[in-house]
Amino acid sequence: MRKLTDYIEMAATEYFQEVGNSKLDVLWIAEFFQDAGVQDDYPQQGLVDFYALVQKALSIKFERAEKLARLQQEKARRSTQ
Repeated sequence: MRKLTDYIEMAATEYFQEVGNSKLDVLWIAEFFQDAGVQDDYPQQGLVDFYALVQKALSIKFERAEKLARLQQEKARRSTQ
């Protein structure tokens, strides 16, 4: 059985790679919740709470990616001057 944090990170990463959007889709996360086994491994964990946890992880992941992109752009800009 995986840790709940593993499921959260896995969902955020998969969604980020597949969709590339910072706003988590309700149908997507409901499907993941059921298909990935979260519902079976953590029957006490509600979908709404899981959604909130994944949305938070996804927001952090998206902010980091944006920051990295800005830093790379700035580095490229400095090297061309």
